[in-house]
Amino acid sequence: MGATRLDALDLLPFRLALRHPWRSARGLLQVRRGWLVRARSDGIHGYGDCAPLAEAGTESMGAAHRALQEACERLPGLPIESALHQPAPGSAMAPAASHAVECALLDLQSRLAGVPLRRWILGPRGGTASDWIEVNGALGPAIQVTGEAVARALDSGYRVLKVKVGCADPDAEIAHLVDLASALPAGAGLRLDANGAWDLETAQRVIAACTDLPIESLEEPLRRPSSGGLARLQARAPFPLALDESLVHWTGREGSRPFPVRRAVIKPAVLGGVATSLRATGRLGSLGIEIVLTGILDSAAGLWATAQVAAAVGSPLAHGLATGSWLAQDLGPPPMSRMGRLHLPDRPGSGFEQFASE
Repeated sequence: MGATRLDALDLLPFRLALRHPWRSARGLLQVRRGWLVRARSDGIHGYGDCAPLAEAGTESMGAAHRALQEACERLPGLPIESALHQPAPGSAMAPAASHAVECALLDLQSRLAGVPLRRWILGPRGGTASDWIEVNGALGPAIQVTGEAVARALDSGYRVLKVKVGCADPDAEIAHLVDLASALPAGAGLRLDANGAWDLETAQRVIAACTDLPIESLEEPLRRPSSGGLARLQARAPFPLALDESLVHWTGREGSRPFPVRRAVIKPAVLGGVATSLRATGRLGSLGIEIVLTGILDSAAGLWATAQVAAAVGSPLAHGLATGSWLAQDLGPPPMSRMGRLHLPDRPGSGFEQFASE
């Protein structure tokens, strides 16, 4: 496999409208723009999704495009294995682009080898990858979620329902969370994502109000996260707090100081790729930190790849990868959940197949 050369690396720009605006404490998103990265060798294609989202921690569109163009010029003709270990100049500043190129090359390799991507990235001694993963339902801003939406999500098999908080007055959100929680059966929970909306005092107040609610976790509670502030919040919370956008500030510390919360949300497009994400999950897992994999409202190409990574990681928690239905348009069929799970095919590659019209 190491001698198989990369014949071409292409960029296919896309603009995908959302069915409904995606609202969080960081703003409103109505369209996803980026590039489908397509790697080719011996007539076989592998795919990666580069759709930067600066508010999630990636580079800008301009920086991503420059990094992708440089990769397209430099990598074709190299052995695929060599291309995987040839980071572009400045790639640390373009994590979404680096991730997309790596995904395309790994997808290509796994298709050429006739192996599902989740098994390929683990290698012959890497352990056993699952054929399915649990996923959470993504319902949008808590203040807008209705009882009917909760009922539909439960009927679809989701037991973890993710809602955005920090989008409205905290007291109004707390009151609405109490109403939503009253509709949940035993074993179901709300996953809250504040996207860094609150100061320490507000976060403490919300956590105190949620102590007796079925809260599965709370992501990114602080506008200015610090080890001390997060540790104090986690000590008060009966549920896990999670780092997401701010995780990059802790992943390189090699355990030099205690990780301040109980959970880490791994976004490969933010961390810079599959290999980087696997190293981070291994290091954090060895510290007893819970792991969730999620995307950044990706196209089908991105969702399939990250679902394969989640299956390789093997975390039993619900992952944030059931967002395909939020897109009104897509590049190919996205992975769709059945009874709260994504079932991954046994065929080679990530599972992504490009629509013929794209």
